[in-house]
Amino acid sequence: MPAIRLERDAWVVVADGEKALFLRNEGDVRKPDLQVFRELVEVNPPTREQGAAQPGRFSGGASAHRSALEETDWQRIGKERFAKQISERLYKSAHRGDYDKLVIVAPPLVLGEIRKEMHKVVAERLIGEVPKTLTNHTIEGIEKLLSEDW
Repeated sequence: MPAIRLERDAWVVVADGEKALFLRNEGDVRKPDLQVFRELVEVNPPTREQGAAQPGRFSGGASAHRSALEETDWQRIGKERFAKQISERLYKSAHRGDYDKLVIVAPPLVLGEIRKEMHKVVAERLIGEVPKTLTNHTIEGIEKLLSEDW
């Protein structure tokens, strides 16, 4: 993919299922200078720590056969909920006119959930998506990745 042109004041949201960094480019296209202005953190323990009991079973009626129900993936539900929170925050900020250009960096699952919840006002400002997990990278590493072909 070609490098993303980060103009001054463009926003970059770097997220995963538990953490989101909201960054603003204080530099220019040639030398981006991303600054964190908001951080969201969601505690999302593994499913095994969130589930209370064994998955349920149901009977097929008169027969003696019983089937197990699939265990609920609480961690995935938490990631989907967090992606929705990010989408809502982006919508409110776009509606206020806080940004004109947006880049979202997130793993494919989270990126898909954000995209699914994304309002038209946000989609119109979206200039790039990067399907990668970069929440634990340095800001300089994120700047470098966005400014080069990947």
